[in-house]
Amino acid sequence: MEVAIRKMGNSQGVLIPEPILAQLGLEGTADLQVRDGVIEIRAVKRNPREGWAEDARRLAAGGDVLVWPELANEGDEALVW
Repeated sequence: MEVAIRKMGNSQGVLIPEPILAQLGLEGTADLQVRDGVIEIRAVKRNPREGWAEDARRLAAGGDVLVWPELANEGDEALVW
C-alpha cells in the first residue's frame, strides 16, 4: 500500500488506516524501530499482571481483606493435582 508522507507540525508522518490498526491491535501507543532500512511498528507488549503486587500491598495497608469469602479455600488440601 502506498501512502503519503505528510507534514505534521515540525515533523512528518503517515496516517495508518483504522482497519490496519485494528488488525495489528495497535491502540494508544506503539513500539517504533528502524531495522535494516525498514520502519517497524509493533504493539507494545505489556505484562497483564503488571502492578498487581503493588496494588495488593496498597489494599492490605489500607485494611482491605484480600480473601474473597465467596471463594473460600476450605477443602483445597483434599484436591489432588
